[in-house]
Amino acid sequence: MPVKLNSNYVKSYINNNELVAIKPQIEAAHQTLMNKNGLGNDFLGWVNLPSDYDKEEFSRIKEAAKKIQSKADVLIVIGIGGSYLGARAAIELLKSPFYNNLKKETPDIYFVGNNISPTYLNEILSICEGRDIAVNVISKSGTTTEPALAFRIFKDLLEKKYGKEEAKERIFATTDKSKGTLKNLSDSEGYETFVIPDDIGGRFSVLTAVGLLPIAVAGCDIDAVMQGARDAQLAFAENDDNNDCYTYAALRNILYRKNKSVEMLVTYDPSFTLMTEWFKQLFGESEGKDNKGIFPTAATFSTDLHSLGQFIQDGSKIIFETVVDIKKPKQDLFLEEDKENLDGLNFLTNQNMSVVNRKALEGTILAHTEGGIPNIVLEVDEIDEKNFGYMVYFFEKACAVSAYMLGVNPFDQPGVESYKKNMFALLGKPGYEAQKAELEAKLK
Repeated sequence: MPVKLNSNYVKSYINNNELVAIKPQIEAAHQTLMNKNGLGNDFLGWVNLPSDYDKEEFSRIKEAAKKIQSKADVLIVIGIGGSYLGARAAIELLKSPFYNNLKKETPDIYFVGNNISPTYLNEILSICEGRDIAVNVISKSGTTTEPALAFRIFKDLLEKKYGKEEAKERIFATTDKSKGTLKNLSDSEGYETFVIPDDIGGRFSVLTAVGLLPIAVAGCDIDAVMQGARDAQLAFAENDDNNDCYTYAALRNILYRKNKSVEMLVTYDPSFTLMTEWFKQLFGESEGKDNKGIFPTAATFSTDLHSLGQFIQDGSKIIFETVVDIKKPKQDLFLEEDKENLDGLNFLTNQNMSVVNRKALEGTILAHTEGGIPNIVLEVDEIDEKNFGYMVYFFEKACAVSAYMLGVNPFDQPGVESYKKNMFALLGKPGYEAQKAELEAKLK
């Protein structure tokens, strides 16, 4: 199994009676999810059985990826939140955090529209100078501030560089299938469009055109990605004792009720770091409602052991860890013995560095569990496209079930709108005049 739950290090905190007692809540969450979505309408994107995803759209994604690869030195992906994070995480995991430096036959890929920093945008613009560019703009509506501003800038850049006719061949829009500002603009300008399926939030969208187009441009095998996700859908379809996805959701809810209100997703592979960022959005935006929810955070060890290790070991006991244990690294490095041994590290030599990393993982798990920090371990065979798709499905379904067990709706995000209203008012957006004066008075 590509993702296997190891609960050995949490058994001293959770007994079997507690797992038995929570089973009716797991079943209720399972039924809610099934009633909401049905067997052929999976909320997780295009992983639909028995009808499968939209094969025509999927084929167009692969053709568009080839077109971008042939026409562009640089692909600019414009999106925010889950609309860019899943794809960026996938590329770093499947290729490398140094993808732009190491790739050979595919374009550089840069992500914008996820912040409002003028410095960030100017630096990306300088990277584009003298190079052929394509743009993939991702937005359900086309009016979200950060990506809309970025698209305005890069649309203008392409039209000035290539003219409107050629620019439209270099702009690919992933948006609503029938409505919205970006859809209307795309239809009028002649951009090729791909669909953000209805009722799928950005954080759940990596297995749709939202994530798959940039992932394909990077040279990843999206057929294998979807095969892995379908395998996971079949593996976790039934609520039984072998469903590790549901067991993970149950364990985190039991720990939450024991005042473990912070979950730290831990990796020992730097290429997984952006996956932890996607995890934070997935669980934070899905569960943090009605004054409930487990706060999602993350760490990359051993790096963060030198900054967070003290707190985890000896600080307040509000944390539990979920460790992603990747059994086989993409590459290994043999450690040669040094005759002088000035640094005293010859005891680590004559073996692969992955062995050292594993002992760090094992030693840290033992130290933290003995220090009062429960550890859930998710064992992953290796990193490839199939396992990536499987892992995405695992986390997304676990998140949905866990949220229902908490008593919240995993598919909305009402709290996100509060800051937007304040920002619009302070920026002077029409219709927010009264609120603007009120907020400015509070800031004085």
